[in-house]
Amino acid sequence: MSAGAARRGAARVAAVVTMAAAMCATVHQRLDAGTLQPAGATPTRSTAPRPTPSATPSATPSVTPSSVPSATPSATPRPTPSSGAGAAVVARVEAGREKPVNRPAGQPVDCRRVKCVALTFDDGPGPYTDTLLRHLAAHQAPATFFVVGQNVAAYPSVLRRTAAAGHEIGNHTWSHQDLTKLSAAAVRTELARTDEAVKAAVGFVPALVRPPYGAFDNTLRVRIKRPLVLWSVDTLDWLHRDSARVARVAIRSARPGGVILFHDIHPTTVKAIPRVLKALSRKGYTFVTVSQLFDGRPPRLVYNAPHQPGSEP
Repeated sequence: MSAGAARRGAARVAAVVTMAAAMCATVHQRLDAGTLQPAGATPTRSTAPRPTPSATPSATPSVTPSSVPSATPSATPRPTPSSGAGAAVVARVEAGREKPVNRPAGQPVDCRRVKCVALTFDDGPGPYTDTLLRHLAAHQAPATFFVVGQNVAAYPSVLRRTAAAGHEIGNHTWSHQDLTKLSAAAVRTELARTDEAVKAAVGFVPALVRPPYGAFDNTLRVRIKRPLVLWSVDTLDWLHRDSARVARVAIRSARPGGVILFHDIHPTTVKAIPRVLKALSRKGYTFVTVSQLFDGRPPRLVYNAPHQPGSEP
């Protein structure tokens, strides 16, 4: 081999060695940086948090039951009409230009001759109301739902299904505040916004009002022209989240002509209802709405002194 050929061969070998060294350096840099895994190693995930989808509204509304302070439901309500427009609805009702609607289900019932009991559910509609509707339908049991306006705005389709099933709808204010502590204008707004939300969802204004916490005074009795509906039995289901206890209190405390208070925002309550329906049916009770209980003409005040189960287990 000539000297020139030897020099060219040596130069090519040197070039290959240099290139290999550069490639090795690059590989080691990538290994050190974590962008390359050694052969046979298990791939690792980046410790940096990945972007997450935007949060969706909570399924459980946080509006509280009739015996505890209220809160705004976690589901985002749809925009609601102005309180001025809502006040106009109430003004039309009070002036007799718009008639509130009682929606008794089925055939008229003579509660003077049969054992009637009215099951009432406060603070919905919510994510458990549909299950409750199925339980009631299985026993052909109409009930009365006193709804919170904020939740009507959040779950209008649930309220439509409730009304379509023949249940009665009552007004339980917009944000579940103690009406005895509000100004006349604030009371009007609380009722008006709920009236308008219900009318937007189902096409009518509720005929009944249940004041939050059962709190009312003579001023409210004069100011609110519709019947104020309290209860004869408080199951305290908002306090005791125990389905067996809720059912036991309702069954033991039921009396002909009674109005039993539940809250359909609690899954433990909804779970108790089949047992209540079966037991009271066996005892010969007929389930009615509040308006049916009074033959379509509820008094201005239903149950002035609510019965508290107290020490009942």
